[in-house]
Amino acid sequence: MVELFLRFERATSRVALAAAVLMLCVSVTTGFYQVLTRFVFDAPSTWSEVVARSSMIWCVFLAAAACFRGGYMMSVEVIYKMIPARRLILLEAAIALGCLIVLVVLVYFGTAMTFRVRNQMLSGLGISISWVYAAIPIGAGFSVLAVLARLVAQATGREAVGLADVEADAPPQEALPPVAADGTSMPSTALPNGDDTAQPTRRSGL
Repeated sequence: MVELFLRFERATSRVALAAAVLMLCVSVTTGFYQVLTRFVFDAPSTWSEVVARSSMIWCVFLAAAACFRGGYMMSVEVIYKMIPARRLILLEAAIALGCLIVLVVLVYFGTAMTFRVRNQMLSGLGISISWVYAAIPIGAGFSVLAVLARLVAQATGREAVGLADVEADAPPQEALPPVAADGTSMPSTALPNGDDTAQPTRRSGL
């Protein structure tokens, strides 16, 4: 049952992310067209600005699902470091609960607002403005599934809890070469027999 839910959420998050990328492309393209018609042809378009703004709204709300699922939202790392590792799942549950409360509010009131403004029209397009407001409940709905899936995956041991996954993916830092007492760097040079010897190299003075 858990695996089936995670597969379903993975599919919905991919759909939301693909739609968000598409909306971003539409927003950039129509924004460029708006600038082109306004400053190059001196004949501003009446619809491109509305489409660019509306598609960017859809992009933000749809992409939020992927951010929630991957844990890419802003976090206070010091809190994770203060809590013991075995208690981190409780912190994740508290964070998920707070997110779910906000997202459920967005779904509820976003749906109500979408139906309330269905008779208003977008200037320059002649379509209902409710198509723009619909991004709120739909994007929040995708995010609800993402938050639940992340918490379930962590609780069942399928994913790392806390910042362990972020620290594991961090690239290793390259060690600095040793420095001699006189201020010269000493890079190691491999010899044919496998031993390393340090040869001082004078640094450029600044």
